[in-house]
Amino acid sequence: MTTLSQQSQPQLQKNALGLFSIVAAVIATNGPLTALVGAVPATLAIGNGIGLPSVYLIVGFVYLIFSVGFVAMSRYTKNAGAFYSYIAKGLGRPWAVSAAFLAIIAYNAMQLAIYAMLGYFLSDALKSWLGIDVSWWVCCFVALGVILIASISNIKISGKLLLFLLLLELSIIVIFDVAAFAHGGPTGYTLQPFTPGATFTAGFGVAIVFVVGSYMGFETTAIYAEEAKDPKRNIPLATYIAITTIMVIYAVSVWALIIVWGANDVVAQATQSPAELWYGMAERLSGKLVSQAMSVLMLTSLFAALLSFHNTTSRYIFSLARESVFPTFLAAVHPRQMTPYAACTAQAIGVVLVMSIFVYFDADPMGVVLPYTAAHSTIGLLTVQAMTSLAVICFFWRDHRGLSAWTRLYAPAISGLCLAGFVVMEVAHLELLTGSTSNWIVMFPLSIAMVGVGGIVYAYWLKSRQPEKYQGLGHFLAET
Repeated sequence: MTTLSQQSQPQLQKNALGLFSIVAAVIATNGPLTALVGAVPATLAIGNGIGLPSVYLIVGFVYLIFSVGFVAMSRYTKNAGAFYSYIAKGLGRPWAVSAAFLAIIAYNAMQLAIYAMLGYFLSDALKSWLGIDVSWWVCCFVALGVILIASISNIKISGKLLLFLLLLELSIIVIFDVAAFAHGGPTGYTLQPFTPGATFTAGFGVAIVFVVGSYMGFETTAIYAEEAKDPKRNIPLATYIAITTIMVIYAVSVWALIIVWGANDVVAQATQSPAELWYGMAERLSGKLVSQAMSVLMLTSLFAALLSFHNTTSRYIFSLARESVFPTFLAAVHPRQMTPYAACTAQAIGVVLVMSIFVYFDADPMGVVLPYTAAHSTIGLLTVQAMTSLAVICFFWRDHRGLSAWTRLYAPAISGLCLAGFVVMEVAHLELLTGSTSNWIVMFPLSIAMVGVGGIVYAYWLKSRQPEKYQGLGHFLAET
């Protein structure tokens, strides 16, 4: 493994992504339709019931507060490493490598979860619509092949594709919401979901656990800094626009769902017939065509989320390879497309290997692969986000750079404490997250901790054995 000189550092395509392409990539990562159809029924049933819209607002506001320091620091960090680059500047190289390892594992775990969902639903759709019986994992591998090709193609193409798919996804959500509000419900246009009595019930913590997962990926705005047009303007704007849009979509759509079913009946419906909650009501309100369109767009939502996560993770790998944390051949950039094709390919191979293990042991895609990998991902990313809040405080502590105390201290401190609290909630409710009571689930947070510690140990090993590489960590960040 050789250290790349500053002059020979591989570069991604400059000025390739405009504001709305970045916003589309970020919102696509969240997969709004997937989150609504997939997570809301369970959260209504075992969480805080009709108070769920308020939980989406609470978590959204926490991330808006997080973004105050996050976007302030983005003006001094223009690199595809995102969290890695922030933490390198704020907490130092060892913690940055630790965070990078955690982020890569977490993003890949989230991809596995989404692949499991896509494979399951695509397999079911092929059987229902065309009478073709295809195993879920075959669907996964075919989708992976398409995503690999798309990720290696020019980032402008990926950006336009994600924007197109997102517009379709948001359109069907808006159609449902408008139809629901126009139709009304048995308890009228109730504001009860936004009252403290409905929000802060015994199931509030459980609701937080599920809702937090719906926001994963918003921070990927910073990953596109190298490829963004006017990144000092567009990265902060894209972050705020993405979080606000996601928050409003979730809160308003769930509120519309509660109104149309009725505050007294929606929880029972979510418990007894979760599939009917969205698809059945969509057919009643707008006809079978809208319900079928929602089913199709659920698949495109999953595909868009996978493409976005694939782009995100490959840029993390690329950034670390460029600084010789990973083998430098992974920093290779396609000569024409200007994309990190080696990192994209390596990541795809990793997904194939891990998914093959699940297939070998005949793991159920929805009962094992999805919950296990999603739990790993959520805990890992929340941990890195909390570390980033601390990194922002440390970075501006040394030089205030003319920023207010709210921006450089109070906002990151508040969000950091909240995010650390979210981590504790996720770990405390692992049985609900995984759907398992096995003693093995205690290994999930332990394995995440081991990955983080492993990153620190590796960084110190570099410092001891290969000091020139260690000194190079974060060097490219300072030059950008």
